[in-house]
Amino acid sequence: MNQRNLALIILIPFAALTTWSLMNGGIAGIFATHKTPGGLQVFVDLVIALLLLLTFLVPHARDRGRNPWIWVVLTLALGSFGPLLYLATDRPKNE
Repeated sequence: MNQRNLALIILIPFAALTTWSLMNGGIAGIFATHKTPGGLQVFVDLVIALLLLLTFLVPHARDRGRNPWIWVVLTLALGSFGPLLYLATDRPKNE
């Protein structure tokens, strides 16, 4: 299975989960879980993981002739959706 298919397999149910979460709790409901120490730890862990992922995504995008800033902004604004969309739309390197 290639990375594009894997990204789509993850992206589609994740988008459904996000939609369901927003419909049932709104944006405030998503952030409400960060009021506990455990919720805050998970949130900080996610931020660290996404920042680490961007250190690989930015040079990869540049190497493939893609604008990395689109993916940085999407990641900072939408979390995992940015890297998942990047992988789902990746194309082979131009040589």
